[in-house]
Amino acid sequence: MTDALKRLSDEGVAIWLDDLSRKRITSGNLAELIDQQHVVGVTTNPTIFQKAISSGDGYEQQLADLAARKVTVEEAIRMITTADVRDAADILRPVFDATDGQDGRVSIEVDPRLAHDTRATVAEAKQLAWLVDRPNTLIKIPATRAGLPAIAEVIGLGISVNVTLIFSLERYREVMDAYLTGLEKAQERGLDLSKIRSVASFFVSRVDTEIDKRIDALGTDEAKALRGKAALANARLAYQAYEEVFSSDRWQALEKAGAHKQRPLWASTGVKDKAYKPAMYVDQLVAPNTVNTMPEATLQATEESGEIAGNTVAGTYEQARAELDALEKLGISYDEVVQLLEDEGVEKFEASWNDLLKSTQAELERLAPSED
Repeated sequence: MTDALKRLSDEGVAIWLDDLSRKRITSGNLAELIDQQHVVGVTTNPTIFQKAISSGDGYEQQLADLAARKVTVEEAIRMITTADVRDAADILRPVFDATDGQDGRVSIEVDPRLAHDTRATVAEAKQLAWLVDRPNTLIKIPATRAGLPAIAEVIGLGISVNVTLIFSLERYREVMDAYLTGLEKAQERGLDLSKIRSVASFFVSRVDTEIDKRIDALGTDEAKALRGKAALANARLAYQAYEEVFSSDRWQALEKAGAHKQRPLWASTGVKDKAYKPAMYVDQLVAPNTVNTMPEATLQATEESGEIAGNTVAGTYEQARAELDALEKLGISYDEVVQLLEDEGVEKFEASWNDLLKSTQAELERLAPSED
């Protein structure tokens, strides 16, 4: 067993767990991962909650109480999910305090059905921040066209945000611009910028899944040579964009006022293709001031076989750009792929949310007290 996870942390990569359930909280498993495997944060999404609550572990009593109160299914889900996030935030609070608020964070996502409604997203973000009521919460807002002004407004209210579902370099630059705009709004309101934190979740493996499918359809040796290259190239160029934005004059003025950089967060880092090394999207995206949020299988794979050999992003930008250009020359459209992935990402989370609504409604009906 190597101590790859410690080396990863020492390189400036914060290790967050991409999973949460009540069983993880009550069994002591989350506390154990924090204590023994360098986990310093937790991310959730509608799919994670759908799996956790549908499994039933630990939710029966709360569901029975909610059924007795005859609450709506939407309210029931909010009560259940915010309870888990609040408890996880309490477990991570010592990390939050020790890192001066940088880590020890737990993310909770706005209702994915609101992804294309700016005003509703802002209202939902405010409600979630109020419901969880912990300083170490991040409200997840998707980086859709409607999400961008919502991000700026929510940051401007002093609420810390995890921007999710970022696939394209252009959209990522728009996300960073929204963050800076939000900080400027917060500054105008007289808020303490040092209390506001943000991460930008740049999705990795799904890019390879879609582009590799197109490469395989072409079938040429020239195309096959680019398998498994697109996702890393995309993420590395995102880090280049991060370095540019957070060295600009606009940023430096905010930094002087106490603001913190919005860290790039590598999301979707579990490999989808068994031909690839299980820790590929960890080993190859080591860079300072980043977050890698991993499903537990990827966390274990990194611990067992991760090869952490210093910064693997610096010096790669020219090669990364060449690889994306080579895909374009093959007729694989980057713009088309990243837009498809954004649309599918929203649809998948919405489908998970709808599944969660159905399964929770069934449980509320099953546990409802008889009318006798």
